[in-house]
Amino acid sequence: MNSLRPLSGPNAVALGRVHARRLRDLYRSAGWPSQDKVEVELLAANMLIQVREASGHDTVKLTNAGIDYLALAYHSNRQAKSAHEATVAHVAQTMQRDGRIVWTNLRLRAQLASPTQTETFARWKICKPDVFSVRNTTVAGYLEPVVHEIKVSRADLLGDLKCPDKRGSYLDVGGQCWYVLGCDTKGKPIAKPEEIPVSCGVMVFSGERLEVVRYAPKRAMADLPFAIWMALAKATPLCSELDGAVNEHGQSVLTNLT
Repeated sequence: MNSLRPLSGPNAVALGRVHARRLRDLYRSAGWPSQDKVEVELLAANMLIQVREASGHDTVKLTNAGIDYLALAYHSNRQAKSAHEATVAHVAQTMQRDGRIVWTNLRLRAQLASPTQTETFARWKICKPDVFSVRNTTVAGYLEPVVHEIKVSRADLLGDLKCPDKRGSYLDVGGQCWYVLGCDTKGKPIAKPEEIPVSCGVMVFSGERLEVVRYAPKRAMADLPFAIWMALAKATPLCSELDGAVNEHGQSVLTNLT
């Protein structure tokens, strides 16, 4: 029979997403120890216990407190995902009402700037904008592609802002890039406008309303790169509430293109 040896000590560790992720991985695995900082903090917080197996090997297992914390993390993730999906849907519908063609769940190949001025080799990155839209037009130069990146969690936003390549990929595939910020439990935006780089615009989604806080700079794009055209050709744009609608003359409301 396994011998369980719980560790004692004050629960003074501030646990976060990295700890929840480790608990999830250990719960799904055989529990082989990593013996790193995260594991030590989880042991000190009594989220894990050390186990001496019959074979003589040491493993780590979740305590009841660890399972409770993991369940709370799953619940918080579901809430954040629901809020994220609701905001994505609202932004997409807003773009459609503005007469734009809208996609979600795209994977686009973006070209990044060279890391130094002396190095000119191309760098590429696959980006997944939450909302990507273009004008409904037959003129390539009038497409005005726009990226909207949705953030409902401050931790998620700060992690995103630490990755300049990710933001650079949004700016490459879109003539404009907007960060759409959700609000916390007190109804306040999760970030201030000055925390967002000036290369991007800022919107706040609160109470089913989308408010422009700072306009996004426009970058002229004569045409979309071929790789983006192919991605759009393979994907299906969202259905608009105007699809199939006709005017008083029996003509489609979408026939008059810019």
